[in-house]
Amino acid sequence: MSALPADLLRTLADALGNGLRTDPGERLTYGYDNSKRQAMPDAVALPTTVEQVVAIVRGCRAHRVPVIARGRGTNTTGASVPVDGGIVVSLERMNRILDIRPGDRCAIVQPGVLNGELQRALAPHGLFWPPDPTSADFSSVGGNLACNAGGPRAVKYGASRDNVLALVAVTGAGEVIRCGSATTKGATGYDLQRLLVGSEGTLALIVEATLRLTPLPQARRAIRALYRDVDAAAAAVARLMAQPVTPSMLEFMDGDAVRLARDVGGADLPHDVGALLMIEADGDAQTLSHAVDALLAAARGDGCLAAEPAADEAARERLWAARKALTPALRSLAPGKINEDVVVPVSRIPDLVAGVQALSRSHALPIVCFGHAGNGNLHVNLMYDPADADQATRAQAAMTDVFVLALSLGGTLSGEHGIGLAKRDFMPQAVDAPTLALMRQLKSVFDPDGILNPGKLLPP
Repeated sequence: MSALPADLLRTLADALGNGLRTDPGERLTYGYDNSKRQAMPDAVALPTTVEQVVAIVRGCRAHRVPVIARGRGTNTTGASVPVDGGIVVSLERMNRILDIRPGDRCAIVQPGVLNGELQRALAPHGLFWPPDPTSADFSSVGGNLACNAGGPRAVKYGASRDNVLALVAVTGAGEVIRCGSATTKGATGYDLQRLLVGSEGTLALIVEATLRLTPLPQARRAIRALYRDVDAAAAAVARLMAQPVTPSMLEFMDGDAVRLARDVGGADLPHDVGALLMIEADGDAQTLSHAVDALLAAARGDGCLAAEPAADEAARERLWAARKALTPALRSLAPGKINEDVVVPVSRIPDLVAGVQALSRSHALPIVCFGHAGNGNLHVNLMYDPADADQATRAQAAMTDVFVLALSLGGTLSGEHGIGLAKRDFMPQAVDAPTLALMRQLKSVFDPDGILNPGKLLPP
């Protein structure tokens, strides 16, 4: 039986009809995310309208019951796990594309729209929405906004926060607020829509988003650059980001990642490669060759073993297949994985990778680095066997040391995965006390009774 007050259950049932779930089996389905953390909610709400979301929040506020917004549960930090029980508000049924305005380069969508579905709807208009996380085909726009998702294209086009114009959201007080406007310029008060992006459902529930769209490029070319070692690859990243042509993607793989891509993923890579960059340029078909030449010139230098553009689209797809093969290939090292997405200044990538390699040796666990080098955002994959208590303990200790390392290099805890539960307790190390206090004050303004996603992002 649910632990919720009977009158709250009646209020929710009246508002939601068949959109309320209290059966334990159904509740369990909404109690976990891709972090593998799990907790049982007291009920699950499946609203279809803004009015229903308002009713849920107001009813829960009256009884001080937690409200946890949920997209499709693809996040890796435990941000949507109902650790204090309460109501999981799954926005999967609010999944309509309300309007596409090619002339204004914007789309208005509900939060449950899948990123991949949106991209397919935009393609006939010659447009796309830049955020492209690996989970795009099964992650929702609302979830992308909640954790400020990015992906490989962020190096040129920005992450979710850079590609949202306006939001409609329901605060913890049950009030509907409208932030921003469907214009690409605006200087009317505080930039609240950018504040809500990345707030992980702790300030408000996003119920509608006006997204900034970008024209699809006419053409694109990929370059594979191989390096003697990580230092040479990182120096090339610095050169690539210093010259005028911004790559549309700039992905890094360390030596272990290269070996996995070759030996497990079947990629055609030499055995003497210590690091690899996957570079892509896009733009006008007539000028793209000049961009590719500029990127090749920057990629080549001391320690570069080879740098070659893909001959055609099929060759380009084969190049990116090496990158996509990494995640399944990691399972050859160990059955369990902790994937953290720390960020450092681009110039400190060699120090980050060297430090991670040292941690791998000291904790006696495989750790593989790859990710979005143009932003200094690397995915640090700690491999271990969850069934082995000693390995699990060492993996958690190594994760802590990775965070400390990133902060010591002038970096921060996350580039696109967010904080959630996984990194919450490290926030005082990443954010100074006055700033953290201001964050708590903002939380209390948006959510006066602290019912929205309690226990996440901000440490107790």
